[in-house]
Amino acid sequence: MTSPVWHPFTQHALEPPPPRIARTGGAYLETEDGRRILDAISSWWVITHGHRHPAIMAAIREASETLDQIIFAGFTHAPAEALARELVALAPPGLAYVFFSDSGSTAVEVALKMALGTFRNRGVARSRIVVMEGSYHGDTIGAMSVGARGVFNAAYAPLLFEVDRIPFPAPGREQATLDAFEALARGGAAAALIVEPLVLGAGGMLIYPPFVLAELARIAAATGTLLIADEVMTGWGRTGTLFASTQAGVSPDILCTSKGLTGGAVPLAATLAKPDVFAAHVSQDRAHTFFHSSSYTANPIACAAGLANVKVWREEPVEARIAHLCALQAERLARFSDDARFENVRRCGTIAALDLKVPAGGYLAEVGPRLRAFFLERNLLVRPLGNVLYAMPPYCVTAAELDRLYDAIDEAAARFGGAA
Repeated sequence: MTSPVWHPFTQHALEPPPPRIARTGGAYLETEDGRRILDAISSWWVITHGHRHPAIMAAIREASETLDQIIFAGFTHAPAEALARELVALAPPGLAYVFFSDSGSTAVEVALKMALGTFRNRGVARSRIVVMEGSYHGDTIGAMSVGARGVFNAAYAPLLFEVDRIPFPAPGREQATLDAFEALARGGAAAALIVEPLVLGAGGMLIYPPFVLAELARIAAATGTLLIADEVMTGWGRTGTLFASTQAGVSPDILCTSKGLTGGAVPLAATLAKPDVFAAHVSQDRAHTFFHSSSYTANPIACAAGLANVKVWREEPVEARIAHLCALQAERLARFSDDARFENVRRCGTIAALDLKVPAGGYLAEVGPRLRAFFLERNLLVRPLGNVLYAMPPYCVTAAELDRLYDAIDEAAARFGGAA
């Protein structure tokens, strides 16, 4: 019987019915027919400690005994209040206010609206958003507008607003990026720069050094341009530190977080802001209100999961696990550093990536679906970005499990690789 489900990022005319997952645990997805699939991409980068971490699951069960959804306009509740305080304590210094939402895309939408509202409420004519080429910030209209134009959003071009773009700071061309941003920022029309700190995720796992982010932040501060750090993917340890921004010594004006916020267990997002952004929306004039919400803003059960995740970070050796995973990734990635079948072999924290040389690359590279099927046949969840292979496993993954993954990458290169 044909399923009525319409799956994301799936061409149903070309792909077989997906496996049904019956159970999750640790680094694995278990199918109804008993297959154990190693989740090498943390189920789209959300699972941090491992699937169904006991403390987070227990917190969800406990919260459901007393709370379900509560309207968050005019009301509040203990899980949201406690989680907001924890986020302020963990985030880069200066971020003092927390606005809850329910996904990375909405966290970005909130950030953009905060930035534009800040200048409008101040009576300052700044309305341009500056973005980095190749970036991805989500699939809602505002988030698509500040992302790269291409196959992801070509059909929706009439809905997207125009932005100013600076080039990706490729090795040796970092100054061109900084000069481009300074020129735009000095022009006086830029309200904000939004960046994925250190790693561009869906844009191809492109990595740039912390000094670039630090210089972008310096220029933003000098020109009164707000800096938005989209840490939806890079946060919660993926780049080796809790937030990637700290590696550059940067405290953004606005920070977006989601994915690992609940350890990946349930949807939740937060947009953190500095006091001046909040203050711009506080007025005797009700027209200066921050007009944003969703029905499930600050869902109490999700907030309880977020609190449990914070407790895991505080009470378990999470940083040591991350450091160990960084070392394991570096060791295994090294086998491909001089491999002619690959190029741009790279790593940032727990994220490892490399580009398979094929005649035609890019996100729609013909090899992408074939690679995905190849790995799935070997009970490995790997979802290449076209010809870009990457590994972003949960922090509980073992050395032996990574060995199996990297052996499969080697085998895949032998089967599908070819001169570019």
